[in-house]
Amino acid sequence: MRAMQLERLLHAQGFGSRKECRALIRAGHVSVAGVSCEDPYADFDPGSSDGSAGLEFSVGDETWRYRAKAYLMLHKPTGYECSHKPTFHPSVFTLLPQQMLLRDVQCVGRLDQDTTGLLLLSDDGQFIHQWSSGKKRTPKVYEVTLKHAVGEDFVAQLITGVELHDEPAPIAAAACELTSDTTLRLTICEGKYHQVKRMIAAAGNRVEALHRSRVGGLALDPALAPGEWRWLEAADLQTLADYA
Repeated sequence: MRAMQLERLLHAQGFGSRKECRALIRAGHVSVAGVSCEDPYADFDPGSSDGSAGLEFSVGDETWRYRAKAYLMLHKPTGYECSHKPTFHPSVFTLLPQQMLLRDVQCVGRLDQDTTGLLLLSDDGQFIHQWSSGKKRTPKVYEVTLKHAVGEDFVAQLITGVELHDEPAPIAAAACELTSDTTLRLTICEGKYHQVKRMIAAAGNRVEALHRSRVGGLALDPALAPGEWRWLEAADLQTLADYA
């Protein structure tokens, strides 16, 4: 990747306007590879053109690595909306650093406010379209807590298919297994509106709690507590690419 002026590099990473980035640099708040730099026009090789981590730099006490595109996973907690303009609950974007908002990071698909688990986010429009498109039929795995105890006949019903309002044909789970008499691990590929809740209701039960644990081959990082996020690294992106 071609060299970038330091002010442009910070601007691309969401640290403010070009003017604000110049001020940060001139005030001595920025270092590159551990060395302070007060020249906003100094050139550096970002070292990344594919979204992977590149040049290391620090703003204040916080260390970052340049990334041409932002790819994130968030452990979404309950009570948050996947919208920049939420209606009744806080936005999931309040859980991210301000830099991500300035980079215009968006949700890759959505989870209901009362659904928890794996949420992908990015500022790469092609990536967002690819992984949120229903035509791609990416398998998504949900851990479902039910109101009433069920048996294998309930699982068979979901795998065979259930009738949903406004759908021309029965909708079937791609996979389903009992994890207890009131919990299921359910895999769907369509991503229709409130699909899991509607399928469970059509089968004669009710969802009490819903948690997405996997998208394609990518599982939610168990080290992430609810509300925490991390970058998707090259290995994570490759895991997703294997389902392309």
